[in-house]
Amino acid sequence: MLKKTIKYEDYDGNVREEDFYFNLNKSELIELSVSKDGGIETVLTRLIKQQNVKEILEIIQNLILKAYGEKSDDGKVLLKSPEISQKFKCTEAYNELFCDLAEDSAKALEFIHGLIPRDVLEKMIEAEKNQNSTNAQN
Repeated sequence: MLKKTIKYEDYDGNVREEDFYFNLNKSELIELSVSKDGGIETVLTRLIKQQNVKEILEIIQNLILKAYGEKSDDGKVLLKSPEISQKFKCTEAYNELFCDLAEDSAKALEFIHGLIPRDVLEKMIEAEKNQNSTNAQN
C-alpha cells in the first residue's frame, strides 16, 4: 500500500495536507495485466518512448482511481468503489496528484511501483533483468 501525503487548497480556500491511500492487490494486478499486453509498466514505458501523452494520461488516471481507497481505522480494509473513486476525483487533492504524475514520468513510475505488492514488484524487476540480459546476449 502506498500512503501519499498531498497538500492542496480545498474549495473553501483552506490549505490542507492529508494522507491518501492507494493499493493494487494481486487480483487487481492480474486484471490490469490481461487488459494491457505486456502489463501496465511495459505499456507505459513504450508509450513514454513514443511520447503518446494522451494514452499515458489515461493510464495514469485509471491507475489512480483503481488504486485509491479509504483505509479503515484498524488497517484491515481499504474500501474501494466507483463512488469512492469518483468522490476522490472531484477533489483538488486528486488534481494535484494527477498533475504531478502527468508532468514527471519518473514520479509516475515511482507511484506505480508503490502500488504493487513488494513480492510481485521484485518478480517483475527480476523478469525485466532476465529479459534485458537475454536481449543483450542476442
